[in-house]
Amino acid sequence: MSGHADIKTLERIRKRIRFCDYLSVAQLYLRDNFLLERPLEADDIKPRLLGHWGTCHGINVAYANLRSFFKGNVNYSFILGPGHGFPALQANLFLDGELSKVDEKATIDYEGLSYICRKFSWPDGFPSHASPMTPNVITEGGELGYALANAYGMALGHPEKTLAVLIGDGELETATALASLNLRDLLSSDKNGRVLPILHLNGYKISAPSIYARRSERELNELVRGFGFTPVWIHSDDPEDFQEALHKDIESPFYILETEKGATGPNRYHNAHQIPLKKPASDEKELKALEEWLKSYGFNELFSKDEGVLL
Repeated sequence: MSGHADIKTLERIRKRIRFCDYLSVAQLYLRDNFLLERPLEADDIKPRLLGHWGTCHGINVAYANLRSFFKGNVNYSFILGPGHGFPALQANLFLDGELSKVDEKATIDYEGLSYICRKFSWPDGFPSHASPMTPNVITEGGELGYALANAYGMALGHPEKTLAVLIGDGELETATALASLNLRDLLSSDKNGRVLPILHLNGYKISAPSIYARRSERELNELVRGFGFTPVWIHSDDPEDFQEALHKDIESPFYILETEKGATGPNRYHNAHQIPLKKPASDEKELKALEEWLKSYGFNELFSKDEGVLL
C-alpha cells in the first residue's frame, strides 16, 4: 500500500497516544483525583505502587498507529509481547469499549475511568500484567517470548488474517522469540495469514541494556535479513514516521520502532522499567513531579467529566 496519512489522521493518533499515556500513569499511581480537578495530594496516591511504566509509551504508539492504519479491517489483530505493560493495553481496551464487554463497570465515562484506575494492581482488581480476564489474552503477560509463535499459529490456515506483533527488545533475547523468526520460512504460503513483527527497540530490559539495542543498525539489519525479513526502521514515536513505514509496499517487513525507555515520563527517570517516582505520597518533590508529569498530557483536552472522551 502506498501513500501517507493525512494531517487529521495524524492528529487523532497523537491525541490517542496522549490519552492512553495519561491513563497508563493514572492507573499506576492514583486512587482519587483522577482528572486533577484540584492540586494532587498524598492521599490521592495508592499506598502500594506496582506495575511497569517503561514500555507503556511504546505500546501506545504502536497500538494507535496500527489501529488507525488497519481501521475497518475485521481480520486484523494486534498481539502484544510485553504484556507486563498492562496499563497501556488496558487504557486502549478501555478507550475502545472492549473492556466494558467483559466488565460492566469499565464504562467509557468518568465512573469507568475511576474504576479502572482505582482497581489497577489492587486486591480483587486488575493485575499488573495482562491476564486471562483481559479480552482475548491467551498467555499471562509476564511470559515473554511467545507472541510471535502465537501470531504464526493464529495465521496458520487463515489467509484472510493480518497479525501485527509487538516484541520487546529484551523479549527478543528469549529462545522462543528468536526461534520463532524461523516461522516466516515455514509458513510463508498464500494458504496462511500475514504476520507483521514489530521490534520495540527502547534500549533496556528489567535492569540492564538489551543486546539488540546495543547492536549497530547494520548488524541488526543483517540479522533480520538473515531470517528472510526486510527491516523497516521507525526512528521516532512520531505518527508521521510510523504511518510512512506502514504505507510502504514491502514484502515480509520487519518493523523496528526506536523510542526511549519510559519516554514522556519524568526526565530524571526516563529509563525506568517499573515505577519511576517511587514515593510521591511521602516526598513532596516527587508528588510535584508526578503532578507535572500527568499535566503534561493535557488530558482535560481529551476527556471531560461530563462529556467523556473528546477525541
